[in-house]
Formats: sequence, C-alpha cells, structure tokens
Amino acid sequence: QVQLVESGGGLVQAGGSLRLSCAASGLTFRSYSMGWFRQAPGKEREFVARINWIGGNIVYADSVKGRFTISRDNAKYTVYLQMNSLKPADTATYYCAADRGSIRGVETVDYWGQGTQVTVSS
Repeated sequence: QVQLVESGGGLVQAGGSLRLSCAASGLTFRSYSMGWFRQAPGKEREFVARINWIGGNIVYADSVKGRFTISRDNAKYTVYLQMNSLKPADTATYYCAADRGSIRGVETVDYWGQGTQVTVSS
C-alpha cells in the first residue's frame, strides 16, 4: 500500500533551520505531484508548498515564501522541505501529501503522511 513517511522534525530556536524529508513507497513516485501542509493546534490544516512530478510548477504559501524551499528526488522517491529563518508561528505538525493531479487543497490530496512535529521556540 502507499506510504508516505516524514522525518526531520524537531525543536529549534527562532531563526534556525530544519530539513524535512518524506519518503514514499507503494506508488509510482514520478507520477505524483507532492506537497507539504501543516496544522497547528486548534487550527485547520493549511497548504505550505507543492511541486509537480518533474520538479517544476513550485508554489509556496505567502507565509513561507522566501524562507522555505521544496524539492524532490525522483530516484530516491523523496520530497524535501528546507525551512530557514523559522519563526514561532511555523510551529505545527507538517504533513507530506501526494496527488495524481495538481495539489489544490486539503480535500483533493490522494495520500497523506502521518506528520512530523516542528516546534520553534522564541
């Protein structure tokens, strides 16, 4: 079955960096657009970034633009999220997402990972 396994979360001070990874299995990775979402306590899950099957058409949420970078390695079946200049407002559980089409929102995602916690202290 399809599995998306995130790693790389943790506790970091404001201004620091983390790199999240999402390893996919059970699907033809290069056929899927990939993305990252996040959910803070008491809030709805929100879009962070997406990348198409060939590594193009990259889109970021305004709140992370210029600080986060999404990338993928189709040979390793892995998508990454490099997060720099982290802020306390970035604290959330980060979820990897896969979609056969274009990732447009929470409701259209085909597969989700289990999430990895990112906590940014002030």
